[in-house]
Amino acid sequence: MDLKTQQERAETFRRMHHGKILTLPNAWDAASAAVLEAAGFPAIATTSAGVANSLGYPDGQQIGRHEMAEAVRRIVESVSVPVSADMEAGYGETEESAVETVHAAISVGAIGINLEDGTRDRERPLIDVDVQVLRIRAAREAAVSLGVPIVINARTDVYLAGVGEAGQRLSHAVARGNAYLQAGADCVFVPAAMDAVTIGALAREISGPINILALKGVPSVPELEQLGVARVTVGSGFHRATMGFLRHAAAELQAEGTYTSFTDQAISYADLNRLLARQRG
Repeated sequence: MDLKTQQERAETFRRMHHGKILTLPNAWDAASAAVLEAAGFPAIATTSAGVANSLGYPDGQQIGRHEMAEAVRRIVESVSVPVSADMEAGYGETEESAVETVHAAISVGAIGINLEDGTRDRERPLIDVDVQVLRIRAAREAAVSLGVPIVINARTDVYLAGVGEAGQRLSHAVARGNAYLQAGADCVFVPAAMDAVTIGALAREISGPINILALKGVPSVPELEQLGVARVTVGSGFHRATMGFLRHAAAELQAEGTYTSFTDQAISYADLNRLLARQRG
């Protein structure tokens, strides 16, 4: 992808966060990305869990930065819409690791990144807020130096990791979100914020666009838009649903020797080949 095209896609993607809510599905490989583009979505994000799982890794930065970036490259090359890359926590907790992650994402054509503050360490579940602010600032500076105005989606795992007392999580998430925006983030991602009251308060008190993760029990996209949410993503949901369908179809085949599950719902061989051939032509 040439620099001008990447710059234009980044600016287009940024504008999508202001106005009508952005429903952003998450792909894990070239085929899933092509199907999502064909469904009419104006942009696509990747799912770090889905990518890692598809390559044989559990989630949680078990995959390396280079291998993740190469998977993002294949997704970018399979579609003509903007692609935002889930780069986990940047594969390190230093400013240097954030810079290297931005370079990796931009080098493969991504126009946005997720950068999270979760550690998956029960004793220290979140990166210190001052450290994360420096990392986001470094990520923004790196993007500016490369000439690509990537959209930084700063994720805070206050709710996902259940940090602190339940009654204090809203103020904690808001404080982190606003600090991240001031450091150069464009959007704040608060996964596991579930109910309308909490989500509405996050949207009002965080001084910029917020991203909510679609989970069972979360309000619908139209309801989220009414609450002031700018962006909704599905994370690894589509990937896990696909794996769930595969498990169901495999059980039918193994137990009954019948094929109804997959023959009734499968995309046709010709359609899938056609979707992938468009970008190769």
